[in-house]
Amino acid sequence: MRLVIARCQVDYAGRLTAHLPKATRLLLVKSDGSVSVHSDDRAYKPLNWMSPPCWLIEDGNLWIVENKSGEKLVITIDEVIEEFSHELGAEPGLVKDGVEAHLQELLAEHIVTLGEGYTLVRREFPTAIGPVDIMCRDADGKSVAVEIKRRGEIDGVEQLTRYLELLNRDPRLAPVQGVFAAQQIKPQAKTLAEDRGIRCVTLDYDALRGIESDEFRLF
Repeated sequence: MRLVIARCQVDYAGRLTAHLPKATRLLLVKSDGSVSVHSDDRAYKPLNWMSPPCWLIEDGNLWIVENKSGEKLVITIDEVIEEFSHELGAEPGLVKDGVEAHLQELLAEHIVTLGEGYTLVRREFPTAIGPVDIMCRDADGKSVAVEIKRRGEIDGVEQLTRYLELLNRDPRLAPVQGVFAAQQIKPQAKTLAEDRGIRCVTLDYDALRGIESDEFRLF
């Protein structure tokens, strides 16, 4: 991993254009090839980024990050304030909450909870930015990525959005639809999901375990 604190300007050109005027920012280059631009007031979310597969060309004070779709992130560096590189080693993976992990297992076993004709492809479907909880196909054979949470919040929708953006670049999978599944989904998360074309499913943990009724609610 390489971290660079620099005064820079950032321009993106692709499906749309975006411009970040000159300011001091953190540039993060990860071993998977991804490049992201961070400020000091946005928590973990980058201001702009390029997900792998992509490549970085450095030409003096100019960084050009491009992917196979021709999208470009152009970073013009005015001044490098600090630079640091370190190999983090193998990632052991996220240990999930027991209920959340069990929800994933139960939903995979009863994938038709999402709809008639749904079939499971696999759990923990690997991507360059982490595993998708469940990958399945709907009755028409179209790919569906499912993100499962105990409590559905905006962060979970953002996470699924990133997975979908990456998966839809793969012609073997595209088009990939998204399902955000949780025991409880906050109204703000539901609104954001609907705006992004992601379907929300409220899961009944006891019903999936066969303790109560087999009913579930779709939104």
